[in-house]
Amino acid sequence: MIRAIAFDAYGTLFDVHSVRALLEEIYPGRAGAISILWRQKQLEYTWLRALMERYEDFWAITRSGLIYALKNQGIKPRPADVERLMAQYLKLDPHVEAIEALTALKQSGLRLAISSNGSPAMLDAVVRHAGLDTLLEAVISVDPVRVFKPHHKAYDIVTETLALPAADILFVSSNGFDVAGATYYGFETAWIQRSAGQAEELGATPAHSIRYLTDLVTLVS
Repeated sequence: MIRAIAFDAYGTLFDVHSVRALLEEIYPGRAGAISILWRQKQLEYTWLRALMERYEDFWAITRSGLIYALKNQGIKPRPADVERLMAQYLKLDPHVEAIEALTALKQSGLRLAISSNGSPAMLDAVVRHAGLDTLLEAVISVDPVRVFKPHHKAYDIVTETLALPAADILFVSSNGFDVAGATYYGFETAWIQRSAGQAEELGATPAHSIRYLTDLVTLVS
């Protein structure tokens, strides 16, 4: 019986590509390529730093990913532009159905939390900006354990914070690697399949595959 839902933040609740408008303003015609590569390197650096045991928080990793993406596109990163784009990451747009879905889920009596690679300051800013702070019981960062998802320690703090066994928590993510890690950990999982992508070949199949956050309302009812 599901008693709580833990949501991934970036990509699941918040649209990481909502930075494209500012990217287009600063680098006309290159926004799409930069945004995609920025996100790709942001994720890769979490995995590489976890393997190397050289932790930096998600804010530093996000900056490194941006600088890599700019240089890859032949752009010399200007400090003022980098700062503008990093500041925009604190104001990412929530996906259009996020507030509706979380409101309905909270009204149903479920406990709601975020489980994220994001640093505490990043998460606090983006959650408040989106107006989700009143809907969430907890915003859980991996920062205290100094390792990123899908390491089991990143999921340990979810069960510890909520004081629930993994089987009582539905873990929701749009990121395939995160769904796989959470499934192996023992959570019931739901993959938000926003596009026509395929599941990761990691030997772990999510319990549920849905398109939108609002589909969770029907799923848990």
